[in-house]
Amino acid sequence: MAMKMQGEVLLPAGRDVVWAKLNDPEVLKACIPGCEELTKDDDTHFSAVAKIKLGPVKATFKGKVALSELDPPNGYTISGEGEGGIAGFAKGGAKVALSDADGGGTLLRYDVDAQVGGKIMQLGSRLIDSVAKKYADEFFAKFAEAVAA
Repeated sequence: MAMKMQGEVLLPAGRDVVWAKLNDPEVLKACIPGCEELTKDDDTHFSAVAKIKLGPVKATFKGKVALSELDPPNGYTISGEGEGGIAGFAKGGAKVALSDADGGGTLLRYDVDAQVGGKIMQLGSRLIDSVAKKYADEFFAKFAEAVAA
């Protein structure tokens, strides 16, 4: 099942600060809901472990994340895939663009394209979409706190 999500978030810091935080595995680990492990394998690759709950299904996803099309401090493309055992799989990517916001700060725009399959797909697109939106909102709320610190 394919899923698309777009949005923008106003962050209370300059682009250089936001860029640095977007590339800091400790910051990302603290902001990603359910993330238990995020290890930087090299400058553009990470390994991750996250526990998620989608309705009645709880799963631990193990996966890889790659950064490409790096354009510091303006944005990048992030892509990844993860396996959740019998729960299924998730894979996808997002284009992240940073720009100076009117009145200060940084405007972060994201455009996500993802696919899920396996048992979690049986939950239906409405539940998956609402959980994905909730996780995105949670991530950006924590990320805004991290860049403000």
